[in-house]
Amino acid sequence: MLLNLDIVSGVFLISFFKLGEYLLDLSQPQIMGILNVTEDSFSDGGLYLDSEKAKNKAQSMVDEGASIIDIGGESTRPGAEPVSLEDELQRVIPIVEFVSSLNVPVSIDTNKADVMRAAVEAGASMINDVCALQNNGALAAAAELNVPVCLMHMQGSPQTMQQEPQYDDVVNEIILFFKQRIEACKSAGIDPEQIIIDPGFGFGKTLAHNFSILNRQKELQVLDTPILSGMSRKSMIGAIIDKPAEQRVSASVALAILAWQNGAQFIRVHDVAETKDALSMVTAFEKGIRE
Repeated sequence: MLLNLDIVSGVFLISFFKLGEYLLDLSQPQIMGILNVTEDSFSDGGLYLDSEKAKNKAQSMVDEGASIIDIGGESTRPGAEPVSLEDELQRVIPIVEFVSSLNVPVSIDTNKADVMRAAVEAGASMINDVCALQNNGALAAAAELNVPVCLMHMQGSPQTMQQEPQYDDVVNEIILFFKQRIEACKSAGIDPEQIIIDPGFGFGKTLAHNFSILNRQKELQVLDTPILSGMSRKSMIGAIIDKPAEQRVSASVALAILAWQNGAQFIRVHDVAETKDALSMVTAFEKGIRE
C-alpha cells in the first residue's frame, strides 16, 4: 500500500509503501536482493540449491542492507524450461520460512497460484510475477492473499521472448499493457495501491529496446505506481562490455544508479553491498544539492 504523508507542514511529501509490517520509504532507493534457488538461472544457477547456502546468502544480503529478499525457484532466463509445482515448492518454502524470520520483507518470485499461496502462508509479504498474474488462478490467488504484487512486462515467454522481439513504440506498448493489467487487478479486487510495475528489461526486448525503456522510464509514472527496475548482470550488459555474468558487477551498479535517477524506486540486484554503497552516495549528493 502506498501511503503519502505530509512532512513539515506540507513542504514536501514522502511516500511509503507498506509490505506486511514494514513501511518502505520510497524517497530512498529500496534494494531487492535476488535469491535464486534454481539450477539454471543465468547468473547464479545452482549456487543456492543447498538450503544452508541459500540461508547464508539471504543473511548476507540482509546484513548488506537489502530492503527486500526476492526468492525464486524457477529460472526465467531466455530458453529456461518450466519447473514442476512440487519442485518449486520444495525449493522455496523452507527458504521463505527462514528469511521471513530475519526482520526483512520477503518477496516470492513465481507465476504459480499454489506457490503464491504457500509462500504467503510461510511468511512472504509480496508476490513478484514475471507473467503479471496472467497464468491460471494467479489473479484470483493474489486478490485472495491481499499482499502487494509486482507485475512485469514480458513479450512472449521465457522460451520464446528473445526470438526477434518487435515493437512499434516499446514504452507506449508497455504502458498500454500495464493499464490493462492494472484494470484486471482492480476488477479482481486488488487494491491498486498494492501494485508495483516492472518494465521487464531483457524479457522480450533487444538491447535498443532496453536502453529506450531506461531512457524513458519516467514516462511509466503516468501509471501512478512504484517502479521496479531489474538489470543486474543481464545480457544487455554483456552485449556492451563482453564479460560473463559474474564480472558485470560494476556495470550493474551503474545501471542501478541510472534506474534510480530515471524514476525507479525498487532496484532488483544480485550485488547488494556494492549497489547500496553507490546509491547511498548518489542520494547523499542529491540531498546536498537540495540543501
